[in-house]
Amino acid sequence: MGLLFDDAVIIRQSEKEEEPSVITVNCPDKTGLGSDLCRIILFLDSPLSELDVSTDGKWCYLVFWVLGKPSTRWGLLKKRLMGACPCCFFVSGISYYSDELQPPKPPDVFLLKFCCHDRTGLLHDVTKVLCELELTIKRVKVSTTPDGKVMDLFFITDTRELLHTTKRKEDTSDHLKAVLGDAMISCDIQMVGPEITACSQGPSFLSDAITKGMFNIEMLDEHQDDSAALKCPSISMDNLLSPSHTLVQIVCHDHKGLLYDVMRTLKDYNIQISYGRFTTKGKTECEMDLFIMQADGKKIVDPSKQNALRSRLQMELSRPLRVSLTSRGPDTELLVANPVELSGKGRPLVFYDITLALKMLDKPIFSAEIARYMIGDREWEVYRVLLDEGDDSSVSNKKIEETVWKMLMSWE
Repeated sequence: MGLLFDDAVIIRQSEKEEEPSVITVNCPDKTGLGSDLCRIILFLDSPLSELDVSTDGKWCYLVFWVLGKPSTRWGLLKKRLMGACPCCFFVSGISYYSDELQPPKPPDVFLLKFCCHDRTGLLHDVTKVLCELELTIKRVKVSTTPDGKVMDLFFITDTRELLHTTKRKEDTSDHLKAVLGDAMISCDIQMVGPEITACSQGPSFLSDAITKGMFNIEMLDEHQDDSAALKCPSISMDNLLSPSHTLVQIVCHDHKGLLYDVMRTLKDYNIQISYGRFTTKGKTECEMDLFIMQADGKKIVDPSKQNALRSRLQMELSRPLRVSLTSRGPDTELLVANPVELSGKGRPLVFYDITLALKMLDKPIFSAEIARYMIGDREWEVYRVLLDEGDDSSVSNKKIEETVWKMLMSWE
């Protein structure tokens, strides 16, 4: 009979709004756990100010200093962090991971289809409701008809795994109606199979002009400016300080999801962090000291492997996402791309931030699509938003691109 380690996550909320709350995670370790935890914190929009990580390879202890907001749902945050921790049972003195014995099945995909009268900010309001209900958007197709109506197709998964129930469907529909009001014409939710979602993904390629403009590193460097990229981070590696670990020191400009970008990169390289510390300096700068080892428990001594890891970290921290505006005849298309983890997870809240930025600019959206593409040797999640220009051209393309970028980076 097993004993579940049920106090793996402890949250001590700050009594003062300006001070961070402290989250401690004490559970069995696994490669990529830090990435999974940082992604959850990012998804619930809770900025991190500090982090301490310590592990012996079997058990880990993490401390997060989180700058909570009035809207932070602490109970939900704890529940999601607990769900990411490997469950440890003790059976005759032997510990094992239950999630390794029973791999989780892929979540069911549902099609949310609704029709309504169009208005500025509509897509963001719908996206906000779905995020609050813990419904993850996997694909989206949005189109506007000539008579001012909008047909939205959202392919979603439910974090709570309850969307197959009538109550959960009705609750989702009621929340949408509360936001859309009389503008809503119809709403329907149904489970779909993989063949339906595959057909919804659109073309399996992007044009050469798009791929060269957004994913060619040399071209990006030539046109780099403060609104499109972060300052190049300083990354150094040392094998002399520790007999068994490689020390990675990072000094860089802070941005939303910074820790997630570092952790997911190390996770994709199958690298384990034995000890790490992240601290912020002022409002813009941060420092990281990470003692890491390879999957075989050894240092990274091969210069080619060091250079590969350093180059990847520099790229992910200087351009965690790609933002571009292109012309499609008389129309303008906004494209945002972010790399997908090897595990298949994409960066959370990207569509939420895009639609919020466009709502702030009062820019109507004519159509929108989310799809995944293989570009080079990596999979990317690409958001394509066709802007409704109408008679209003008061907002320049540069202003749109800059506003979307700053929203994604959480810059003022």
